[in-house]
Amino acid sequence: MKESCIPLPPIDYPDGVTTIDVAYVRSGFAASHLIVENGYAAFIDTGTSLSVPLLLKVLAEKGISREKVTHVMPTHVHLDHAGGAGALMQEFPNAFLVAHPRGGRHMIDPAKLIAGTVAVYGEEKTQKLYGTIVPVPEKRVLIAEDESRIDFHGRSLLFLDAPGHARHHYCVIDESTNSVFSGDNFGISYREFDNENGAFIFPTTTPVQFDPEAMRKTLDRLLSYNPQAVYLTHFGPVTNIEKLGSDLRNCLDQFTEMALVLKQEGKAQQDSLASGVQQILRDRLKKHNCQLPESRQDELLIFDYQLNAQGIKVWLDRLG
Repeated sequence: MKESCIPLPPIDYPDGVTTIDVAYVRSGFAASHLIVENGYAAFIDTGTSLSVPLLLKVLAEKGISREKVTHVMPTHVHLDHAGGAGALMQEFPNAFLVAHPRGGRHMIDPAKLIAGTVAVYGEEKTQKLYGTIVPVPEKRVLIAEDESRIDFHGRSLLFLDAPGHARHHYCVIDESTNSVFSGDNFGISYREFDNENGAFIFPTTTPVQFDPEAMRKTLDRLLSYNPQAVYLTHFGPVTNIEKLGSDLRNCLDQFTEMALVLKQEGKAQQDSLASGVQQILRDRLKKHNCQLPESRQDELLIFDYQLNAQGIKVWLDRLG
């Protein structure tokens, strides 16, 4: 989190959901979603440990005591989604953390998460980006098997195993409102690109478990529920879901086709892949009638160019 990153104000929606900017990387980049039902609260995705004060502030502003928070639900264990889960759980004495079967152990013992992050960023930058990653006591962790449900104080939440972005990923179907909390499995849509054509969306193919075929199947499964809205961690709710689903499929196909061509040509290096992602998104933004200058587009998307390219590279390397 940059010191200059001033979070956007929280946004309340009629279905009892509040989108909270967690001030990670830049404003409007990553969110936590607060659900309130019958006076009780839950968080889906948490941001980093540095985001926790922001979440607690919104809770206090709503007059909800910390004892009334009953669930913390990181969709997967990537640190922009789950890095703050342990620190947040320390504030909520009655809460359970709901984890994917493959992710629960990393919430209980985050040593591998920490080591992997330090290996990429170094100690100093890891601390600056993510703060201290706190373990969650095993007795406070619930495992969400595929198609399991939680009765959240009269609100039915259905958990779906959702590989594609990561194998330790679930999505949450809010059956009471016919909406989805997708984490990173219904792509990325920054509000700065909204225009008369609606939202602009693209897949997130970050390392290390990106699997395009699994992502397509997960996307089809989510769309089979005909949701009225999808709440994205990056960033906030989107509607017109059928169209956006088609956009995601097409963009995913473009990413993989670009990567396979570069691989065949012996040019599938990080820089070439990032340039390929950049060009695809620039072309798609042009068709979207985006009026922002390319310099501003790049400013908003530079993090995604690089991360998407890294994930595509890992996938290509697995292909052999």
